[in-house]
Amino acid sequence: MQGDFVIDLTRIYAFFDLPADEIFWRTFIYIGWIPIAITLLWGFFEIWVLYLNNKWFAQQKFIFLAIDIPQTNMQSPKAVENFFTYLAGAHSSLNLIDMYWDGKFQLSFSLEIVSMEGYTQFVIRTPEQFRQLVESGIYSQYPDAEITEINDYTIGFPRKFPDEEYDVWGGEFIMAKNSAYPIKTYKDFEHIFGEPETTFRDPMASLMDLCGSLGTGEYLWYQIILIPIDFSWVEIGAKEISKILKEKSKVKVTLANKIIDGMVGLVDAAVGTFLTFGAEAAKTDDSLKMMNLKPQEKKQIEMIQEKISKLGFKFKIRMVYMARKEVKNNPKVVNGFVGFMKQFAYNDLNNLKPDSSLTATTTSYMFKDSRLIDRKNRIVNNYMNRSGNGRTPGYMNIEELSTIWHFPIDSVVKAPLVQKASGRKAEAPITLPLGMMPDAANESDVIFQVVDRELKTTTPQTTSASELDEDIFDITPRDDVSEELFLPSHAPQAPTQSVQNKSTAQDVPPPNLPFV
Repeated sequence: MQGDFVIDLTRIYAFFDLPADEIFWRTFIYIGWIPIAITLLWGFFEIWVLYLNNKWFAQQKFIFLAIDIPQTNMQSPKAVENFFTYLAGAHSSLNLIDMYWDGKFQLSFSLEIVSMEGYTQFVIRTPEQFRQLVESGIYSQYPDAEITEINDYTIGFPRKFPDEEYDVWGGEFIMAKNSAYPIKTYKDFEHIFGEPETTFRDPMASLMDLCGSLGTGEYLWYQIILIPIDFSWVEIGAKEISKILKEKSKVKVTLANKIIDGMVGLVDAAVGTFLTFGAEAAKTDDSLKMMNLKPQEKKQIEMIQEKISKLGFKFKIRMVYMARKEVKNNPKVVNGFVGFMKQFAYNDLNNLKPDSSLTATTTSYMFKDSRLIDRKNRIVNNYMNRSGNGRTPGYMNIEELSTIWHFPIDSVVKAPLVQKASGRKAEAPITLPLGMMPDAANESDVIFQVVDRELKTTTPQTTSASELDEDIFDITPRDDVSEELFLPSHAPQAPTQSVQNKSTAQDVPPPNLPFV
């Protein structure tokens, strides 16, 4: 009969009648090599990109800035939130050539709080090219702050464990749920009752007290790695909201999807409309109105929406407690730090917890000792290198970040060993002479602005340098003055080898604080 199509399956039957080994090799020769080749190409590409990244990163220079806030700091964490907004300007938009030819990637910052035997210091590690960005952001919120470049305070401590003198506990802190859900922020620590200076109960008080309680031979390091990002991170919040609302995820329209939809449409037209009846019913039932949500679901949607409304960063939190074996006190320091992190927990939203399953120096079950040593070495080296290795970074907005890392409020936090600026900087007195050297003046003359306080005017006067008192303006270098007088008293040193050699005084900084 004309128009009939005959499909010959003889060759297919003959193929499956072959021995099993013959079927395997023929399948591999025909199509089996394709996924293997794709996997190998992808692996070589990743190795090449990693090589480029390491080569470019080796050319970058980082510096450490010690931040000393004024003694009478009354700025709330909102000031640090504004600082993070300014810091977000370090985000770089990289094209394909930048990433896959030059090996560039987004550089990160490291916000740190360090307790060296009870002496507490706030430190920011920044790429050298962003130093002015960091300093401008700090000074804009804390005009009287003092910023000093220091050496890396981790130099001289052991990198490899087990060690004869030191032991360590460390780990990363991760979010218990999806990063779209927020943690408690500083707004949750504000109270209506009480004196104006105590209405805000600073959550940093417990950490500052813990840092100040450390004794000789104890060191606590707290680190937040910040990676500036663009605005696309809000998509994690939008996806989670859709999940709560039980909305169907949108499928990307591709050529394959169009072909499949066309084939389904033809079948539907051939057999009737009953295939689409269920789909229409499901479409009307999938979307939930806000009024039909449970109270917890409403709160989750509102809080997620509030979180993604602000600027965000990728983040990674690490904590390392290093101490001499004879003074190491895990229950005080480790559990105390975990308690500090628990302040920011929402039971129905999100919280920060130790990553005991992967990075924390706690092991159970098989090969405990070897796995514990490996974890200690990894967390210490990742901390010292300010590395991105470990857990995949999460997302926090600037309000959350300023809650877990900010300068303590002086009226609330009584921490005497927190390094602070000596005092408020005053403006120069009105009678201070301003030196000028115009082109028309003789090089041997000095021109001063003489200020008349009553007339509010200034009169330039020229005075010969020879007429000035030589004793007052003696600038001849003195040979008997050592250059060491101009160096800080706290030069970096390696940790001392015995507890007896360490200072036991708790009212002065330790001698190994790495000021330069």
